Amino acid sequence: MLNQLAFITVRWLDVVDILIVSIIMYQLYKLVKGTVAIRIFLGILAIYLFWKIAEAFKMELLSEILGQFIGVGVLALIIVFQQEIRRFLLLIGNNRFFTKNKKWFSWLQVKDVQKKELHITPIIKATKNLSKTKTGALIIIDLHSELKLYITSGEKIGAKISESLLENIFFKNSPLHDGGVIIENNEIKAARCILPVSDNQSFPPHFGLRHRSAAGITEISQAIAIIISEETGKISFSKKGEIQHNISTEELEQLILKEL
Repeated sequence: MLNQLAFITVRWLDVVDILIVSIIMYQLYKLVKGTVAIRIFLGILAIYLFWKIAEAFKMELLSEILGQFIGVGVLALIIVFQQEIRRFLLLIGNNRFFTKNKKWFSWLQVKDVQKKELHITPIIKATKNLSKTKTGALIIIDLHSELKLYITSGEKIGAKISESLLENIFFKNSPLHDGGVIIENNEIKAARCILPVSDNQSFPPHFGLRHRSAAGITEISQAIAIIISEETGKISFSKKGEIQHNISTEELEQLILKEL
C-alpha cells in the first residue's frame, strides 16, 4: 500500500492551491447560506465531486457524461447565480485591501465628487420622531455614490436633509411613503425608490418588505440603512445584508458615526 502511494508528492504550491480554493468556496457558501440557492450550490458541488471521483477511477463513460453536464452547466450557473456572483464580486471590490489602498487603484476608479461630512442630527431626530409615532420608514445612506440606478427608480427630491422633510415623506398619507429614501452627500436624492429584496431565509418571520429591502440594498453595496417598523415603531440598522434589530437612537447614532 505504501509503495502504491509513494508516487504522490505534495508541493507547497499544492497547499496554497487548496487553501485558496477553500477560502473561495467558504466565501461562496457564506453568500448563499440561508437562501434557496444553497441547495443548488450543494447539488452542483456534489455532482462536481462525483465527476472527479469518476475521473480518478477511470470510469470513462460516466466521467464523459458528467463532464459534458458540468461544461454546459456553466451558462446555467451564471443565470441562476447572477445575484450571488454580483455579490461575490462586490465582496472582493469592497475588501479592506482595496478600500484602504485606494491610491494604488485610483487609475481603475472614476473620481467621486468631493464629499461633505454627513450631518446625521436631522436623520437621528427624524428617526426618533417616526419611531414614536410608529411610522414605517426606510432610509438608505449612500456613502460611496453607488446607488445611481436606484435613485433613478424613485421620485427625485434633490433637497437638503431636514428632520421635517423626512417625516413628511414617510407620513402615512404621503404619496412618497412607499419604498426607500436615498441620502447622498447631505442631500435627500430621491424618495419612493425601488430596492432589491434579500431572499435570506434566516431572517425572523416578522421582518417585512422594508427590512428585506434594507438587507437587499446593503448586500450589493457599501450603503447602510435605517428601518422603522410600522407595527412596533422599533428601529433597525442594516449593513452588509445583516440587520441589528430593536436599537435605540443613541446606538443608531454610534453605528452611523462608526461608518463615517
